[in-house]
Amino acid sequence: MITEEWTQTLGIGPLLGIAAGAIALILLLIIVFRLHAFITLIVVSLLTAIVAGIPLGVVVKTMTDGLGGTLGTVALLVALGAMLGRLIEHSGGATALAEKFVGIFGEKRAPLALGVTSLLLGFPMFFDAGVIMMLPIIFAIARRVSDRNLLLFAFPAIAAFSVMHVFLPPHPGPVTATELYGANLGTVLLVGILVALPTWYLSGYLWGKFVAARYKLPVPDLFGAAKEIDPKNPPKPGTIIWLLLLPMVLIFLNTGMNSLRSIGVVSDQDVFYQIATIIGSSPIALTITVIVALIVLGYARGDKGTLLEKVVDSALGPVSSVILITGAGGMFGAVLRASGIGDALADTLGGLGLPVIAAAYIIAVVLRVAQGSATVALVTAAGLIAPAVADGGFNALEIAAITIATAAGSVFASHVNDSGFWLVSRLLDIDVKTTLKTWTVQQTLESVIGFVLALVVFAIAGAF
Repeated sequence: MITEEWTQTLGIGPLLGIAAGAIALILLLIIVFRLHAFITLIVVSLLTAIVAGIPLGVVVKTMTDGLGGTLGTVALLVALGAMLGRLIEHSGGATALAEKFVGIFGEKRAPLALGVTSLLLGFPMFFDAGVIMMLPIIFAIARRVSDRNLLLFAFPAIAAFSVMHVFLPPHPGPVTATELYGANLGTVLLVGILVALPTWYLSGYLWGKFVAARYKLPVPDLFGAAKEIDPKNPPKPGTIIWLLLLPMVLIFLNTGMNSLRSIGVVSDQDVFYQIATIIGSSPIALTITVIVALIVLGYARGDKGTLLEKVVDSALGPVSSVILITGAGGMFGAVLRASGIGDALADTLGGLGLPVIAAAYIIAVVLRVAQGSATVALVTAAGLIAPAVADGGFNALEIAAITIATAAGSVFASHVNDSGFWLVSRLLDIDVKTTLKTWTVQQTLESVIGFVLALVVFAIAGAF
C-alpha cells in the first residue's frame, strides 16, 4: 500500500495487461529503437505507474524508493567487487591464478571446475556478491584459453551461485520459506543439496556449453584490459585463493548465525551474533577484503598509495553503467509491486484447488514473472500455502520438498523487471536480446528442473 487512502481498483486482467504492455514497450525501445536501457526503464516505470493508477503525488517517490532500495545493495557490492577485481587484475593475480587453474584442470575441464568452485563459494555467499567476486577470475581464465568465449566459462559459474542462493539454507529465500512452512532446516538443506547439484549440472554447466556453441561473446574489459597488465612480481595463486575465501568466511558468519537464530540456538540480542552479522554482511565483508587486498596486492608488493588510489578509482567508471541500469531495473519492479499486481495475483491463484506443492510452485512462478522480485514471489507464495501445509498432515520430508518447490518457482524466467537480469546483462556486456535467449532461459530451466526434482522427492516421501 502506497498511501493509507489509496486502494487499487483495477482487476487482475487490466493489471496483467499493463505489466505485459510495459515489458513489451521496454523490449521495443531497447531492441528496436536502441534507446539506452537506463532511460528506457525510467520512462516505462513512469508510464506504468500512471496507467496503473498509482496516485500522482507518490509516483516519483515510488520510483526513487525502488531505485534507492536496489542501489543500496547493488551499488556497494558492484563498486567494491570492481575494486577488488581491479586490484587482482592489476597485480597479475588473476592471470597467475588462471594459469594455475588451466594447468591443473586443462582447457576442456576448466568450465566444469569453475562451476564446482562457484558451488562451494556460493554456499554462504549471496548471488550478486559471489558473481562480482568471481568475475575477474572468470575473465582471466576465458582470456587464457584458446576458445575465448565468455559464456562457456561465465554461465557454469554464475548459474552455480544462482542455484545455491535459490535452494540452500543459509540463504534468505529458503530460510524464510522454511520458517513460514514450519519445516526442519536440516531436512531442507539435505533436499536442497539433492536438488541443487543436478539442477546446476543440467541448467548451468550443460546449458552454458550449449549457448556458448551458438553465441561467441568476447571477454569485456570490465576490470581493465589484459594487455595493460605486466607486473614484475605477481602474487602467488595461493594468495589470490585465500583472498577470495576471506569474504566467503566472513559472510558465512552472517548467514550461519542467521540460520542458528532461526532455529533458536542463538538470540539476536547476543553480542557475538550482532558482531558476526555486521562483519559478515556482504558490503562490510567486501570492504574488509578490499582493504586486505590493498595491503597484500599493493603495499606489500611495493606499490605506492597514489598508484593504488588510481587503480581502485579506475574500477568505478566501467561499472557505473552496471549500477545505474541495475537500479533502474529495481525501480521498474518496484512500480509493478506498488501497482498491486502481486496481491491481485495472489488472491486469484489462492483458490485454484491445485495440489499443495503444485500450487506453491505455480503461484511463485506467476508472481515472479509479473513483478520481478524473487523474494516477494517466494514469501507471498509461502504465506498463502502455509495454512494448507499446516493442515495437510505432511511429513518432514514432504514439507521440505514443498519448501524447495516454492523456491524453484521464485527464480523462473528472470527478465526486464528483475534487477538480477540487468546485473548479469551489464556485467557480462551482453545485449538484452541475447540475455533473454541465454540467461532468461537458464533461469527458466533452473526453475523447472528444480521443481521436477522436488516433486520426485515429494512423491518418494509420500510413499513411505
